[in-house]
Amino acid sequence: MCGIVGYLGPRELDEVLLEGLQRLEYRGYDSAGVSGLSEGGNVSSVRAVGNLANLRAAVEARGGLNGYSNGSGVHTGIGHTRWATHGGVTEANAHPHFDTADRIHVVVNGIVENFAVLRERLVAAGATFTSETDAEVIAHLIASFGDQDLAGAVAAAVAELEGHYAFVAMSAAEPGRLVAFRKECPLVIGQGDGEVFIGSAIPAFLQYTRHAITIEDNEIVDLRPDGPVITTATGTTVAREAYEVEWDEETAEKGGYDTFMLKEIHEQADAVAETLADRLWQDDAVDFGEDFDLQPLRDATRIVIVACGTSYHAGLLGRYVIEEYARVPVDVEVASEYRYRSPVLRPSDVVIGITQSGETADTLAAMRVAREQGATVLAVTNVMGSQATRDADGVLYTRAGLEIGVAATKTFLCQLAVMYLLGIKLGELRETQGPAERRRLIGELKAVPHAITALLDQSEATIKRAAEDHHAADFFLYLGRHVGYPVALEGALKLKEVSYIATDAYPAGEMKHGPIALLDEQTPVVVVATNSPVREKVISNIQEVRARGAHVLAVVTAGDETAMSEHTDEVFPVPLTDWTIQPLLAVIPLQLLAYEIAVKRGLNVDQPRNLAKTVTVE
Repeated sequence: MCGIVGYLGPRELDEVLLEGLQRLEYRGYDSAGVSGLSEGGNVSSVRAVGNLANLRAAVEARGGLNGYSNGSGVHTGIGHTRWATHGGVTEANAHPHFDTADRIHVVVNGIVENFAVLRERLVAAGATFTSETDAEVIAHLIASFGDQDLAGAVAAAVAELEGHYAFVAMSAAEPGRLVAFRKECPLVIGQGDGEVFIGSAIPAFLQYTRHAITIEDNEIVDLRPDGPVITTATGTTVAREAYEVEWDEETAEKGGYDTFMLKEIHEQADAVAETLADRLWQDDAVDFGEDFDLQPLRDATRIVIVACGTSYHAGLLGRYVIEEYARVPVDVEVASEYRYRSPVLRPSDVVIGITQSGETADTLAAMRVAREQGATVLAVTNVMGSQATRDADGVLYTRAGLEIGVAATKTFLCQLAVMYLLGIKLGELRETQGPAERRRLIGELKAVPHAITALLDQSEATIKRAAEDHHAADFFLYLGRHVGYPVALEGALKLKEVSYIATDAYPAGEMKHGPIALLDEQTPVVVVATNSPVREKVISNIQEVRARGAHVLAVVTAGDETAMSEHTDEVFPVPLTDWTIQPLLAVIPLQLLAYEIAVKRGLNVDQPRNLAKTVTVE
């Protein structure tokens, strides 16, 4: 959540900072602001509530930031998009924040846990606070070490800060310099020719440079136009080379689609193919590469999956798959709850953290709890170099590429693909599957990308018709059983996220234990009714729904449309595959349904209200 941009170089600050923030809109925000060093050496700041259009208007009304030149044409500035945690959505709470003398400006992501104690001390020393946020304390704390240069003051300040955060600081006394620090929140450097960028994510500067430098936890970055100097909090200099980003600017654009979400739904075939690719070069085995240690999986007595949101749903499906294929007991935990329990773990347990960004605070914390108890920790993530990859004993990348839309689509399918790979590999290691069965399942998985393409081509008209019929409904119920249940949960979440319709998802067999009371003649009920061992049970549940007059929209397996049409009002057929693999396809009509309903309601699907792409705070 939140977005940070910083710049040193000859370009106009208005252009670089506002464009950089626009590229980070997908992270979610409710206010925004920028600061630059003015011609007179003073720091000027502009902040606004709402979207970036409001900030642009405010900057224009001020005549721009008028970037300060230090004699060599270097302009110095920082920008931020805020997602409210401490304090309401107000201009005063927007970043950048500044000290009492308006000399130190900072932009901050994350949480400062001991801000109340620090604030009380700083106020007693004469500091005047102007916001309700925890972040403002960083500006005043840095300023309190005014006898040191900016890098020294930052080092002294971070020694007193507690929490998980990243920030960039700027001082009116030191134009042409920015100092940053990262602790468990993302931050990355972009190196150009005579200019340097810093941001929460690569898209912030991708249009200007493809050369990035990773920042590790607890590192101080002293940025100058000719490049950064990275040191540890204890002062040890770190040598780190830039790497070339493989994405190009076009990848971060919509590619001819109306929205990023629709573009990314249509990229799912390629994303899944990339995730499977070299791991399935053998017909009867999964290859995770020679650097991946298989012994913990071979010896595991239990697997625990920790995740949040969409990743949690991928974990639920993973439980069915791993237990079916490998006969290993699997627990799936909501990371934000797990981290505060007193979980019982053994050295023979394997804990898998699933996090799209690799920076999800609760999942990272749950993974650390597991490591502290001696369990082996694996990460399933989409982002190389993310915190999860550094905290884990082993990593499986999803290879979905850049995902801009806040509502996860292709990253979810790639997480599911990794769960299938894990299940098959565990079945091989533990000899619960023979070569023939593995060969069959691998063949089915290899056919999935082509099936996704065919499904997208054939689904458009049916989904649009259903969206037209039901977009005005004020409540949806989603039902599924067995492997269909995680699909129902994910479909319901997508509808909530982008359409703002009240939606519930339930195991179909539990419907009569409460949710059936919500049904009437106006209620659309979406049922995952693909081929599975519980197909007949699901049909019985559908009949219970129809007896209450509700409208049933069902995801069914191709070839079963006629039989299922007797029990439903609308069917969304998906290509036939093994029943355990069917969820990879069954979720796609539900993604499209959520998308089309939101579009019919005139909503911005790429930036749902109150949501963020990467949740780096509790």
